[in-house]
Amino acid sequence: MNVLWLQSAGCGGCTMSLLCAESPNVLDLLAGAGIRLLWHPALSVESGAEVRALLAAIEAGAVALDVLCVEGSIATGPRGTGRYQILSGTGMPMLDWLRRLAPLAGDVVAVGTCATYGGITTAGGNPSDAVGVQYDGARPGGALEAGFRARSGRRVINVAGCPTHPDWVTETLLLLAAGQLEETALDALGRPRFYADHLVHHGCSKNEFYEYKASARSLSEMGCMMEHLGCIGTQAVGDCNIRPWNGQGSCTRGGYPCINCTAPEFEEPRHSFTETPKIAGIPVGLPTDMPKAWFMALASLSKAATPERIARNATADRVEVPPTLRKPR
Repeated sequence: MNVLWLQSAGCGGCTMSLLCAESPNVLDLLAGAGIRLLWHPALSVESGAEVRALLAAIEAGAVALDVLCVEGSIATGPRGTGRYQILSGTGMPMLDWLRRLAPLAGDVVAVGTCATYGGITTAGGNPSDAVGVQYDGARPGGALEAGFRARSGRRVINVAGCPTHPDWVTETLLLLAAGQLEETALDALGRPRFYADHLVHHGCSKNEFYEYKASARSLSEMGCMMEHLGCIGTQAVGDCNIRPWNGQGSCTRGGYPCINCTAPEFEEPRHSFTETPKIAGIPVGLPTDMPKAWFMALASLSKAATPERIARNATADRVEVPPTLRKPR
């Protein structure tokens, strides 16, 4: 399976994340699955005339393009020309290259939230008129029209995340190589369901505090960050706490709230990422599928039943009260 990787408007962080794939490393993993990386601007030795020749061969049909991976958002300015970003050495905007190569690809994979929905690149007034590959924020239709389909018949596969988990990228490519990623395996926003059917809340190391609504008030504290510190892991899709980053880490395990980076328009929540918006003391964003009345009732009962150990540890930066030792019966 031939893969061409283009880096568009973004920080390159998804490639940096991809290099954290381990046991085996990403290059050995792809090679072992029969996946050939035709070119990657940061990982390949080819440049200049060699890359232009490769692109020409793809356009001529001499080299098959099975998967086009795009990292970073697509700058469409000024005035729809895309000339704010030229693919170096070609004299042609990245926008034009995307529109020329995408119809030739068996599948198009948008890697990271900038590529999927516009992401961080669109924040702050979006001066470059950046969009995602097939979405403009939450709205279908980005650099490619909403009705675009690759040769496989599939829409753009949106491996969202900021940066995206290395395993989400490699698993997507491995499934494509095995012919096992069907349209039904994508959610309504085009994200692979193998990770998008989970919530970041699943497996969170702070779940005991969440159950009792024992909340942290500062980032250094151990308690649940939903009530005061802006964590929306109960609403955000991703298996970050089920398959931790680098085998052991995640945002919430590191003491930082989940900011829902796999979702469209996460980059401008209209409040601080570490602030929980409230109305009458009740968080605006309730857990997915949780009716407001039930949440209020359960939260009240949970707080009333909070053991002293959990209440004290929630506002500490380490365990102050260990679990009570009980003799086996």
